[in-house]
Amino acid sequence: MQPTQQVSLSPNQRQWIEAAQARLNPARLTQLLVELTGIHSPTGAAGAASEYLAQQLKARGFEARYLPMNARSGNVLAERRGSGGGASLLLYAPVDTHLEGAAEDYPWVGPAGFPDLVPQARVVGDWVYGLGSSNPKAMVVTLIEAATAVVDAGVPLTGDLMLGFADGGMPVDIAARDHAGLSNGVQHLLYRGAAADFALIMKPWNFVYSEEPGMGWFKVRLHGTYGYAGVPRGTPGFRSSVVPLADLIPALEAWLIDYAERNTSGTVKPHGWIAGVRAGSPERPSFPSAVTELFLDVRINPRTSPAEVKAQFAAFIEQFRREHPALILDWEMYGSAPGGTTDPDHWIIQSARRGWEAEEGVPHPVAPYMGGQTDGAALRRLGVPTARIGWPWPADGSPLEIAEGLGGMGATYVPDLMPCARKIVYAIIDTLTRRRHEVGL
Repeated sequence: MQPTQQVSLSPNQRQWIEAAQARLNPARLTQLLVELTGIHSPTGAAGAASEYLAQQLKARGFEARYLPMNARSGNVLAERRGSGGGASLLLYAPVDTHLEGAAEDYPWVGPAGFPDLVPQARVVGDWVYGLGSSNPKAMVVTLIEAATAVVDAGVPLTGDLMLGFADGGMPVDIAARDHAGLSNGVQHLLYRGAAADFALIMKPWNFVYSEEPGMGWFKVRLHGTYGYAGVPRGTPGFRSSVVPLADLIPALEAWLIDYAERNTSGTVKPHGWIAGVRAGSPERPSFPSAVTELFLDVRINPRTSPAEVKAQFAAFIEQFRREHPALILDWEMYGSAPGGTTDPDHWIIQSARRGWEAEEGVPHPVAPYMGGQTDGAALRRLGVPTARIGWPWPADGSPLEIAEGLGGMGATYVPDLMPCARKIVYAIIDTLTRRRHEVGL
């Protein structure tokens, strides 16, 4: 990675940055985070949260509107226009949570009772707990706090400051809610007025990224015959669809590891994981299922198309068939989304890096490989150069026990957010107090 491109700030710009950063208010941020965490917003049903955010942004001096997608779901778009002749910058984060926050989540997400898995806010010192309080809701309120501080400081913007928050940001497909997920909300937002020259998306990890992967969802079906527990092994006409998983799973796991290595480039290492297996009925354990399904998510590097990944998966299946000729199986790619990338030398990437370096006091390091998918990929695919910026995640030292795995999604240590807010303030002022030609437009 090349050193960050340094662009000088005028004395006025430095003063504006200092003044806006001084107006960042962690208590105000915390209060908004508590209120937003308390508004349940599972994917496809985040309308109430978006309507609330539109009201909050209006109260803070922005022109804001709620953009409904249906009776349950919608997005919010807000704007503070500059004097004219500058760029437009969209601050973006999704608003929907990755779980339902209801009984149907269990036992699949682990034991019940953890404060980070319920859609209710709980405050312990500088910590805020509750479903999605960290990802995505801490990101939403940090962006709002940064924008509010810029407004409160009276910074004379040349360009337009925009904020957008959308449903459907989680990598899910909720059929019962119009197939919400897979970035459907941010597409709706961009098609209805969120036309920006650049975007900043806030997501976990304390680095600036210029790209993110896409996704490929695959399903494999192993076919056998419907059986009965009372028949002995070797009975003519019976073939298990379940037992062959003992061969398929280790072969697929080895392929996923090799796939990630072969397809790594830029800052993306496209991991993949087997998500689950489905077969039979617990009400009828005496009758082995004729079909067993296995499904998985394979991440896709921005420089690799979903069609190419489909071809790589097809090659794995054909090799597996040759090695296990007695097995009967089929497969399909039932979900796909390309990755997205922005030129690392683009203004918004370099501005975000300058903000990062001004706060951290050191050159921006080479960011570690990552495979996390976000709406940032969709923003880039839809023509908006986008920088991803974040904060240390998951937070350390929680005074309450939280869930394993993705427990950091619902546990926020507010002091960790404030350095990121200062970096965002820097990028806002660095970008929106210049003329268009100064930022490469």
